[in-house]
Amino acid sequence: MTTTASTGTSPLADARALGLAHYAARGVLEHVLTRHGITFQQQIALRAAVTADARQTPEELVAQVRGFLKADPADIRTTLDELLAKELLVADGAHLRPTDAGRELLAAVGADTAPVTARVWGGIPAEDLAAAGRVLALVTERADAELAALTA
Repeated sequence: MTTTASTGTSPLADARALGLAHYAARGVLEHVLTRHGITFQQQIALRAAVTADARQTPEELVAQVRGFLKADPADIRTTLDELLAKELLVADGAHLRPTDAGRELLAAVGADTAPVTARVWGGIPAEDLAAAGRVLALVTERADAELAALTA
């Protein structure tokens, strides 16, 4: 019998539980992103550009976003073109860099999601977060290895 945390017994983590948690959190984020006029993939690409240690070429940015989302490179290039058209990214020679508007948009999204994030994650004991972090890192590593084997 499967029970939930609300009944006092926590379910075991599995692919379904991970997927449900992902889509629940993503649904919240996409609601906020829609209000700001960008998509989930655009936000991921823009965040990658904003947080990069060095300027990136479009292909470097495509590779980084592909590593995060496992999305088709052609779709990611389209996303970069959309961000350029919205003037959230700008070409700087052979590189792409975020504009002030792009940085401000991410800051606004962060401000809008912060209270929700606090409610969702608040009150979870640090040791539970650490255990979940270890498990999620291992699942990511193994799934990335499986995907690499499937696409080799």
